Amino acid sequence: MSKLKISIVVLTYNEAINIERCLKSVSWSDDVLVIDSGSTDGTCEMAIKLGARVIFRAFDNFANQRNFALDQGQLINDWVLHIDADEVVSQELKSELNVIIDKGDCMAAYRVPSKLMLMGQWLKYSGMYPLYQVRFGSREKLRFHMVGHGQREILDSNMVGNLKGHLVHFNFSKGISEWLAKHARYARDEAVTSIENAGSYRWRDLFFAKNPMERRRILKGLSYSLPMRPLLRFIYIYFFRKGFLDGRGGLRYALLIATYQWAIDMNMIEKEAD
Repeated sequence: MSKLKISIVVLTYNEAINIERCLKSVSWSDDVLVIDSGSTDGTCEMAIKLGARVIFRAFDNFANQRNFALDQGQLINDWVLHIDADEVVSQELKSELNVIIDKGDCMAAYRVPSKLMLMGQWLKYSGMYPLYQVRFGSREKLRFHMVGHGQREILDSNMVGNLKGHLVHFNFSKGISEWLAKHARYARDEAVTSIENAGSYRWRDLFFAKNPMERRRILKGLSYSLPMRPLLRFIYIYFFRKGFLDGRGGLRYALLIATYQWAIDMNMIEKEAD
């Protein structure tokens, strides 16, 4: 079977539980690069055995890891798909990527929807599908910068398209305890962003949003000044996003996100008191 001319960048740190599933989903690529942050659980050895190249880079943030891969990873293709080790590329996404590079008339980058999984269940409603992130783009044109705990593209919105094919995100593959510990760390970064961006948006900005992703960013910015954010976030996910239709999984996820929001707010209070 011929390989597709799409380079893959995977970020890892102690991902032995996930890496095989992830890399098998991109076995169709002729260039898979793993940027590892110092795994000690055999992740790198497994990745090499599965045909990937592995480069070590001490982790500072997600944007710099991805930009390092683009600038110094010696990627061989013009188009790059960025994924995390707990994500799987669906057959639908693979086929859509192939069509894009074949037709040649492309945007600089593309947003990719993600299906969030919890205990084997796709959270169709509470997971806010389709939750888009820019993950596929030109090696030369797409770069990232950090916002909160995550990365965001450095491109005008008119240079970014939307894809229909999805990633499957096994965000809880290491267990709920690990998820809570990780999001306790993320909460510190989000608190800084919340303080810096408070007051940056007005409600009228919603009417001028160019796409759903920008509208979501504006809503997030507006929420910084609202009271009782953990409760409001639970209500938004469970009722407005119809998370109750996901059954027990939707309730669990809404409670987890409310807990995460509470951690962000407590970090904000602490920082503002310093």
